[in-house]
Order: sequence, then structure tokens, then C-alpha cells
Amino acid sequence: MKNKFLAVNSIGTPADLTLLLIRIVFGYAFIIHGWSKILNPFHWMGADAQVPAFFQALAAISEFGGGIALILGLLTRLSSLGLFFTMIVAVYSHIFIYGHAFISREDGSYELPVIYVLLSLLFIVIGPGKFSLDKKIFGKK
Repeated sequence: MKNKFLAVNSIGTPADLTLLLIRIVFGYAFIIHGWSKILNPFHWMGADAQVPAFFQALAAISEFGGGIALILGLLTRLSSLGLFFTMIVAVYSHIFIYGHAFISREDGSYELPVIYVLLSLLFIVIGPGKFSLDKKIFGKK
């Protein structure tokens, strides 16, 4: 099971280069989103947040550390899994707690978290591509 989850398959150089570019941009976005959270990982939501500190820390690590891991292509499926669940919570919050629309110019929206969920799913299913540390570490010799 572990070998299958960490395995890296090449899907062709153009697609592998595309995955690399998506990983870099996606990872960089999460480093930026996670930076302020990782500076105060247990209380980034504020003093009266209803989310336990432990879960706030998991989200901070998932976003900041997951962003770094994506850029490097290191443990890509695992970091994408963390981002997937973090963004599922974000989508749920936007829809059911804040009542946001999918796209809105006035209020918040859940458009971007849905895109992040789908990109996370892409890397969980397909993997990082051949231009990754995962390929060097877990690829076939």
C-alpha cells in the first residue's frame, strides 16, 4: 500500500512539466496563505475561535508545510491529502457558516477553496510527475 501511495509515474514530459508548474504555483500560494498561520499556529483564528487549537495548528502546518512540500515534490500525495481536508473545511465554512455564494464581488466566496480542493485531488490521484523529489526517492530504479 505504501509503495503504491508514494509511487511516481511519468505521464509524458509535457504533462510532467505542466504538473511541475502547477505544483510551484499551487505550493507558493499555500506558503503565502499559511505564513501568517504558522507564525501563531495554535491561535491564528483569534481568541474566541470555536476551532480547537490543535486543528488550527494542523491547518497551519498543512498550508505552510504542504506548500513547501508541493514545490519540492516531496511526499506530494500526503501533503495534498492534508490540503484537501483543510480546503474541504474551508468550503464547508464558506457555504454553511458564512453563507457565501460560489462567486461574489461583495462578500467572500468559496470559488478558490473549491479550486484548491480539486488541485489537491489532482495530486492525490496523479502524483507529482517525474520532476519531483518523490520520483528520485520513490521512483523505480
